[in-house]
Amino acid sequence: MREPAKIDIVEIQLRLAQGDEAAFKTLYDYYSPRLFQFAYAIIHSRETAEEIVADVFLQIWHKRERIASLDNLNWYLHITTRNISYTYYRKNNRRKNFDFDEAVLSYYQVHATPEEILIGQEVLQVINQAINDLPAKCKLIFRLVKEDNLKYREVAELLHLTPKTVENQMGIAIKKIHEAIRRRLPQASSLLR
Repeated sequence: MREPAKIDIVEIQLRLAQGDEAAFKTLYDYYSPRLFQFAYAIIHSRETAEEIVADVFLQIWHKRERIASLDNLNWYLHITTRNISYTYYRKNNRRKNFDFDEAVLSYYQVHATPEEILIGQEVLQVINQAINDLPAKCKLIFRLVKEDNLKYREVAELLHLTPKTVENQMGIAIKKIHEAIRRRLPQASSLLR
């Protein structure tokens, strides 16, 4: 699955505030896959994760006039997804707290840049496998930081963690990925220094 091309969020927000349905569709196409992954990691149900994402975008459409004033739409979408997912989780599970070690994340894929293509397919496979082998919480934090471009502070707030915990988990992820590359491809580890 290939990530859609980058979009101009400010332009989308302005067009959305004017009721532009094409801007809404562009926003949906760009963000729905990653929001689905996030909701699915929390609630473990494909159908419900799809409903949650639909609810998120329904709220976006209803609040479209106010969307233009948001400083960080990416952050807002993740917070809304988290809140709706938690509400569903609490309604349908006896336990009140969500345990990130129970998070189910689909296979992580690194989207190759020109530099990554030069490193080669074998290195990317090792990186992908190393990411997928990370503990659930560590993998979720890594994805939110690296794939969704959230700041450590934002991830900490989103997951109800301290920024130091997010920083530590990112350190663990990067160390494990580097170790996997060094172990499986000693010749490529020199490229990572």
